Amino acid sequence: MVSTDTTATNHIDEDAKRNSLPRLAHSEIQYVYASPAFERSTMRRVDYRMLPILGMLYAIALIDRTNLGLARIAGMDRDLGLHIGARYSIISAIYFVPYILLQLPSNLVLRKFGARNWLSFCVIAWGIAQFAMGFVQNWGSLALCRVFLGLFEAGFFPAIVFIVTTWYKRHEVQKRLAGFYLLSILAGGFSAIIGYLLSLLGGAHGIAGWAWIFIIEGAVTVVFGILTWFYVPDFPDQNTFLTQEQTTLVLQRVENDRGDSVPDALTTKKVLEHLSDWTIWAYGLMFMCATMPAYAIGFFVTLILRGMGWSVENSFLLSAPPYVFAAISILFFAWLSDKYKHRAVFISTQAIMTLAGLILTGYAPKAGWRYAGIFLSNAGSSGCIPAILAYSSNNIVSHTKRAVTTALVISFGGVGGIFATTVFRQQDFPRYIPGVYATLACQVFLLILLAITTIHFRRLNLKAHQGVLVALEGKAGFLYTL
Repeated sequence: MVSTDTTATNHIDEDAKRNSLPRLAHSEIQYVYASPAFERSTMRRVDYRMLPILGMLYAIALIDRTNLGLARIAGMDRDLGLHIGARYSIISAIYFVPYILLQLPSNLVLRKFGARNWLSFCVIAWGIAQFAMGFVQNWGSLALCRVFLGLFEAGFFPAIVFIVTTWYKRHEVQKRLAGFYLLSILAGGFSAIIGYLLSLLGGAHGIAGWAWIFIIEGAVTVVFGILTWFYVPDFPDQNTFLTQEQTTLVLQRVENDRGDSVPDALTTKKVLEHLSDWTIWAYGLMFMCATMPAYAIGFFVTLILRGMGWSVENSFLLSAPPYVFAAISILFFAWLSDKYKHRAVFISTQAIMTLAGLILTGYAPKAGWRYAGIFLSNAGSSGCIPAILAYSSNNIVSHTKRAVTTALVISFGGVGGIFATTVFRQQDFPRYIPGVYATLACQVFLLILLAITTIHFRRLNLKAHQGVLVALEGKAGFLYTL
């Protein structure tokens, strides 16, 4: 049961609610006294509305950006001459140029266009680009399609992280980010098997097997883009699926947690001020270090398995089990991290797992041990991704800083993608030792940056406890999550 400190409000229609809520100021949030059961049922409803659809959409995004390696060993390499020079690395890397450059502008206009409208447009548009990749006749046309794929995917991932982090308290975030990332990991793991099955259509209607991978997966993406418009939720103060009392409860929880339930005005001065905070660049570099091995595995795992001596069919099938293990590991560490309200220890543990896995894959003499290394490195790097996103989102206040930080951090993930596609070179097949060296160095760099930010935040928290600093991040009572 819920009671309010004012007379109960009459039910209002959805459009009126949508138009009125964004004009609320922090002091105007109507406080509610909610029973634990009501709070649990409300947040469960939010979870069910947000996480499955966002998880499926991110899974599709991940499949669409990394299915290049599957198509390559299914015959695209031969048909388009991708084995010549650095063509494959160029096509892999060129996707990330617009992906990196357009993330911040996209997040800044997200509220203006509306999350549902913007995300629907992005998904449908990149689905069309993916579909078109099935009809290219040369590697240059494929490169152009990859540019459009990066262009339209740029606005997607930072937007969904931004939206998710506005709905929950700080120490509820990592489980939710891990939840939708989990779906993407599982779908990504089985994408190799799906790709193999689609490639068996080769010859149907005179279309090559690798082309069918792009055509069917692109068509599925467009369908999900249409569903996005009907089901994806907006920001809490703009949502239309909760009752007025439930919406007020969600806003109150966030307000009590960090004081930014209602968006602040977006100005150029604020954006520049946020960009001058060195810690968000540190988060970005850590995210780059985490995504590099994740992208490398996504792009090259089937090729690495081929280099171990497995057949094409077995390379596809053996790509899936490491992702199942990664899904379990991600959920386990996310649960621990939220339970103990701590990030750094669990990020460092997973980075060390990545290091161990890379050493096994790069240097173990037997194929079995090298395959075991893929399990560890994939689980570790994949787990660091939602963990670093939670770490960064926990230590910022205000919607404008959240928009800037999520976009900047995730754009560094694109840099990690470029790094992965350029250091794992064709001439280094099948062991890719220079790529392994570079990825190991990134994990060490991640651990150094994590140590620096942890020491910095610990010192600031101590000063706040001593009364030397009154308000961290402009919010009295706020403490950084270590």
